[in-house]
Amino acid sequence: MRIPSWWPKLSFQVWLIFIGRLLSQTGTGFTLFYATLFFVNRVGLTATQVGLGLGVMAFAGVFGRILGGSMADGSWGRRSTLILSLSISAVGSFGFALSYEFWSFALANVAAGLGQGLYWPPAEAIVADLTTREQRNEAYALNRLGDSLGLSLGVAMASTLVALTGAYRLLFVIDGVTFLIFLAVLWFFIRETRATCSATEPVLAGWKTALGDRSLLVFGLSNILFTTYIAQLSSSMPLYFRNRVGIPEVQIGILFALHGALIALLQMPVARWLNRRTRVQGLQGSALMWGVGFLLVWLSGLAAGLGTVPALGMAALALMVLSLALVSYNPSASALVADLAPDHLRGVYLSVNSLCWAAGFAVGPMIGGMALDLPQPWASGLWVFWVISVGLVLGILGFLNRILPCKVNRATAPLVMEP
Repeated sequence: MRIPSWWPKLSFQVWLIFIGRLLSQTGTGFTLFYATLFFVNRVGLTATQVGLGLGVMAFAGVFGRILGGSMADGSWGRRSTLILSLSISAVGSFGFALSYEFWSFALANVAAGLGQGLYWPPAEAIVADLTTREQRNEAYALNRLGDSLGLSLGVAMASTLVALTGAYRLLFVIDGVTFLIFLAVLWFFIRETRATCSATEPVLAGWKTALGDRSLLVFGLSNILFTTYIAQLSSSMPLYFRNRVGIPEVQIGILFALHGALIALLQMPVARWLNRRTRVQGLQGSALMWGVGFLLVWLSGLAAGLGTVPALGMAALALMVLSLALVSYNPSASALVADLAPDHLRGVYLSVNSLCWAAGFAVGPMIGGMALDLPQPWASGLWVFWVISVGLVLGILGFLNRILPCKVNRATAPLVMEP
């Protein structure tokens, strides 16, 4: 059968990683929205205890990210580090299924956070190893597509399962099983991709090089802001639409479902279009769209107060623009870090990228939560604050554009297509 010309020309192993991530994120989607509700309303933990458990998970995740980058570049390699991360994540999921009090819940969070932290650096590095610079936008976009599709499928199936059976603990079991399936794919079909390195090199030696790379650190500053923006989508924005704009929960669910579908639809075409731009230009375009999207979110609240424009339509338009912002950011950011990294230090460099996500998702919900607890009009000022912050991101990216090495700061040639 003839392969369509628009189909990404990527290694078979990249497609296997995509399938594994699709399955794994489907399992994560099963527990994404129900874990907190289950442990508070069914198990009887307090909201403070659940929050403390999530904090423990975040701390373990930071440790895992640092260790995972070094292990992926060292004697463990990408494949073994990924297998270890998936094994620990499966233990965490089964631990949640067996948790009936705080301490077992906390231990499950430690395992889940450590497994998640160990996962991201080798998972991103293996994609860079298996692709050329010209292919990376599409390869990372494909993996993000697997993540978003998996989460969407998992959330939908979990909602159906809970409605039919009320078996919340089964959700965690399914999550653990999907980690084991991904582990089996890695074990049987994925080869080690790490470049040969000295086994005598200290475990954390690569961090000295990474933390001395000015381009990487400058990008990291902008990346923390980008990931803080992304955190608003799942933390502050649904709450703002419900409590401040007055959109019913069912309609908010539909809006975010359409948002996820649009991301899946746009991810690959946008990644291919980005091949004609530099990585920094892709990030600058994403920053501008974040600004426009947040402005539209603010206007949705204004419309609700004035009653002149349908607030639901304004919110839908905001999420459409933010979908474009997200699909422009994802491949550009990962590909830029992979381009900067020496071949033998991709795990550590991509670990720095992953730590930016940890920082953004720690800071973003905290700022959003404090702002939304304020009375109007101060609560709506949260979105004006994010719009203004985009100017800082553009300034950082402008400086990055001047200091990037020439071999990194250039557009990739459009991929060659069969006629």
